[in-house]
Amino acid sequence: MSDRRSQTITRGPQRSPNRAMLRAVGFGDADFEKPIVGVANAYSTITPCNLGLDTLARRAEAALRTEGLMPQTFGTITVSDGIAMGTEGMKYSLVSREVIADSIETACNAQCMDGVLVVGGCDKNMPGAMIAIARMNIPAVFVYGGTIKPGRYAGRDLTVVSVFEAVGEYGAGKIDADELREVERRACPGAGSCGGMFTANTMSSIFEAMGMSLPSSSTMAAEDAEKAESAAQSGRVLAQAIRTGLVPRRILTRLAFENAIAVTMAIGGSTNAVLHLLAIARAAGVPLALDDFEAVRARVPVLCDLKPFGRFVTVDLHRAGGIPQVMKILLAHGVLHGDALSITGRTIAQLLADVPEAPRADQEVIRPWDRPLHPQGHLSILRGNLASEGSVAKTAGVKQSRLTGPARVFDSEETCLDAVLAGRIAAGDVVVIRYEGPKGGPGMREMLSPTAAIVGAGLGDAVGLVTDGRFSGGSHGLVVGHVAPEAAVGGNIALVEEGDRITIDAGRRLLQLEVADDELARRRARWSPPPARYTSGVLAKYAKLVSSSSLGAVTDL
Repeated sequence: MSDRRSQTITRGPQRSPNRAMLRAVGFGDADFEKPIVGVANAYSTITPCNLGLDTLARRAEAALRTEGLMPQTFGTITVSDGIAMGTEGMKYSLVSREVIADSIETACNAQCMDGVLVVGGCDKNMPGAMIAIARMNIPAVFVYGGTIKPGRYAGRDLTVVSVFEAVGEYGAGKIDADELREVERRACPGAGSCGGMFTANTMSSIFEAMGMSLPSSSTMAAEDAEKAESAAQSGRVLAQAIRTGLVPRRILTRLAFENAIAVTMAIGGSTNAVLHLLAIARAAGVPLALDDFEAVRARVPVLCDLKPFGRFVTVDLHRAGGIPQVMKILLAHGVLHGDALSITGRTIAQLLADVPEAPRADQEVIRPWDRPLHPQGHLSILRGNLASEGSVAKTAGVKQSRLTGPARVFDSEETCLDAVLAGRIAAGDVVVIRYEGPKGGPGMREMLSPTAAIVGAGLGDAVGLVTDGRFSGGSHGLVVGHVAPEAAVGGNIALVEEGDRITIDAGRRLLQLEVADDELARRRARWSPPPARYTSGVLAKYAKLVSSSSLGAVTDL
């Protein structure tokens, strides 16, 4: 343990005031010699993602006590992206990542805890937790709340994205109000995080790939008994890590981050993985940049046929072998680091020793290496005069990866959505949504509502969308987000005018505004930053502190 840890109440001379306070919460004489472990519990009824977390936290707490540790449970927050989507409330989503990280760090360090087990479900619980874990560097494990099981309607699986796309279909006259209502009623049948390979399931898969969660735990259904048993096993594994002094920064190495990127590409994961991995790497002291994602993308194919662009949901992936099967395929073909360490104390290669090198022939979710869904990864880093610091494009499932068309410019998500639903966006257009970046939003909202409406209107393969905001893991189509520099700080996206020609070319990794440099200079001379949208409260503080999305939109530079 570090010098700071040697001063905790579980080490060295005990002060009677400390002991008195702890007696009040259940400590007996013998308990003062035991390590204190935080159980950071993100349970809430705000969202189905976090609805089952209290059960998991209690199972983990019981396992920690059996292992001779003293667990101390505390809460942290969550924001439901799915409920907040398309509203002003969505501006708090990415902000909540920082609040979660700060709250876990604050509780653990203030009480000098010897380790932490975090139980989380919704999108920002996971990167927020891992940022805190990397900062503190005390033994830690992450327990994922689990995925939701799919809804069913008219013989097809439904996810929450089905509802957003049904809104677009209704707006385009493709379905009636009764069908829209039935999709909405059936899409989310119980507890668990959104069921496709959206952001929550992407991040849980990443943490398993990095060795910070137990094997197979990232794709379990929230309501299945194995999820609760996995939580208990996580407690037992953490106890061993505390005994051996295994700390996160021994696990969260450069090798682990490269493994995380490789798995993200193979499973067709969310664009948000780029933002969150950059932020976690910074907290862990590991150099990581946008170009690292491009380097891994070039050598890793998309192996999994998963929603939003594919056919299957995460419970199907679990039945097909889950993340261990995906990792073993990557390991067998030399694109995964088998010598990276895991929280179990074993290497990744050791954990995968009994997993076959090829997926089972009786399933179609995980493709074999020689028959991938796409020959290279689906997350491309695009640059050009419209994104000199970079941007992120999601190209899986897109029929055309190149488009040059007239800009349709909107200064907010809401005005864009109104235009899509009113039928004012046509094939060949390049929609630009700006002033939605980390500072400009503030909060870098996800553009699921307009992207889903575009897909629902039948324009997903014919319309481009460019934004300094983010995308939901459920977004698909020819979409480019995380444009940096953002509009609010004077990035060229602020200078785009209605009708300008914009080129999106994923093959050339290009995002270009087809306007002469001298004309851009004239426009820049006329441009001035808009006034702050918020002047007090958490959003105002965030806007002052947050960095570029190209650096992970972190607040502790």
